[in-house]
Amino acid sequence: MADFFHGVTTRTNSWPPGRRDLHWHLIPDAATVRTHLSGPYSSIIHRPGLGPVAPQWAHVTVLHSGPVEEFLPGEVEAVTERVRRCLVSMPPIELTFDRPSVGGVAVECAGRPGAAARRLWEVTAAATAAVVGDRFPLIPAQFYPHLSLAYGTGGAVADRREMKALLSDRPGEPLTMRFDQLSRVEQWHDMRSIRWSNRLDLPLAG
Repeated sequence: MADFFHGVTTRTNSWPPGRRDLHWHLIPDAATVRTHLSGPYSSIIHRPGLGPVAPQWAHVTVLHSGPVEEFLPGEVEAVTERVRRCLVSMPPIELTFDRPSVGGVAVECAGRPGAAARRLWEVTAAATAAVVGDRFPLIPAQFYPHLSLAYGTGGAVADRREMKALLSDRPGEPLTMRFDQLSRVEQWHDMRSIRWSNRLDLPLAG
């Protein structure tokens, strides 16, 4: 499995370690993640070459926006107000997360249906572009909801075939979770794990 963090630090619009970027997240209940995902699949995500995601840091990234320090005075507030106005008419959403799969850079659970969560991506992307123009790229450029349980890291390389074999022997069912708010966070990484400071929760009030 490739190093997720090497990828984000070397891409054209790099995200270096320690830099705080503005993100929009759906944040699941940590106890639910621990009971149904992190715990049951612990032997798979705690392996050489992987940085497991602690339940309290589990998240569904809706939009990775620009560096916090590069927003001009008043811009974050203006983006937030545009998002807030849109969310007033949007109801809470439910996402069903499949059993984990072993991807190229992470162990992740795909979420469905994607349409409702994709609408949140459209809202945050449009609000950001309306305020800051094209100063920051759309990350992701094409959205699908997913929740990562571990990221590929530097050093040892996780054996994808071995992990797939282990997953095939593990019981488990899809997990449905309800999200009634969208969170604006300041997020950073240390080349092994991701952390954030939650700055604001906006209700899905429809």
